[in-house]
Amino acid sequence: MDLIKSMGFEAEAFERAEDFLRSSRHADTSCLITDVRMPGMTGLELHARLVASGKPIPTIVITAFPEEADRARALMAGVVCYLPKPFDEDHLLACIQTALVSFSSREEES
Repeated sequence: MDLIKSMGFEAEAFERAEDFLRSSRHADTSCLITDVRMPGMTGLELHARLVASGKPIPTIVITAFPEEADRARALMAGVVCYLPKPFDEDHLLACIQTALVSFSSREEES
């Protein structure tokens, strides 16, 4: 969280995917960073749920347990980046910038 804020972005953390979905924040979120493994719903399940709802958010998935099958599934599902931990700050920033461009493009189409 501190890393994201130090890059000049506003950020809020949620313990669980379900907490994020219940919040009012998902309506104005332009980039979602989620972990593959979380209590309850996984990051990939969260992304799929947002896509199915018709309100997808450009998503970056991070993981301490990278698996090729998860990476392939995430990228095929439209995840912006799949980052194994530890990752380079510059790589994360590039992913965030890609997500924000994707969000801006989607907003212009609406």
